[in-house]
Amino acid sequence: MEFYQKLQELRKQKNLTQEELSEILFVSRTAISKWESGRGYPSIESLKAIAEFFGITIDELLSNRELISIAEKDSHQKTQHMRDLMLGLIDCSAGMLLIIPLFGQQDGDIIRQVSLLSLQDTPLFIKTAFLAIIFFIVACGIAELALQNCSFPLWTKAKTGLSMILTSLSVVIFIATLEPYAAFFTFVLLVIKGILLLKRP
Repeated sequence: MEFYQKLQELRKQKNLTQEELSEILFVSRTAISKWESGRGYPSIESLKAIAEFFGITIDELLSNRELISIAEKDSHQKTQHMRDLMLGLIDCSAGMLLIIPLFGQQDGDIIRQVSLLSLQDTPLFIKTAFLAIIFFIVACGIAELALQNCSFPLWTKAKTGLSMILTSLSVVIFIATLEPYAAFFTFVLLVIKGILLLKRP
């Protein structure tokens, strides 16, 4: 007997509706419906809750094949979650460009290193471009952290690409405006992101 058949049978033995079972397990009724129609499996945590509620073991709920499939999916999701967390934190760290003295400013015959917020005598459009690209990278990082559990297809497909494009664009902007330290800083962030993405499961 497959998992979805066992879950239906156990629920009916307890005279529960899908709605009632969803409230007991703290999941949506849609999730219960999905599981009972064989269109998906619960997470490991939900499986533990189901087994505990019905007083059986997880082995009794699932075949070995189903258990391996769920464990692999859960491992993949955890890896993806950790990667999204790291990418979000890396993007947020671009905000340090506002306060770290990485920008060159002419002071008589010498060039002093100052933070972006302290940068003066730079054309307004250039400083605005610096602020805008940093703002967008940090905003992307905040969105990656805040929407980790978001399953909206457009976001899940676009978030990594958007993060890489923004960081690449910042490297180009800093190189084009002769800001080598800022360019190096953002290039390092780009390389770290690339390494994380190469380890895609």
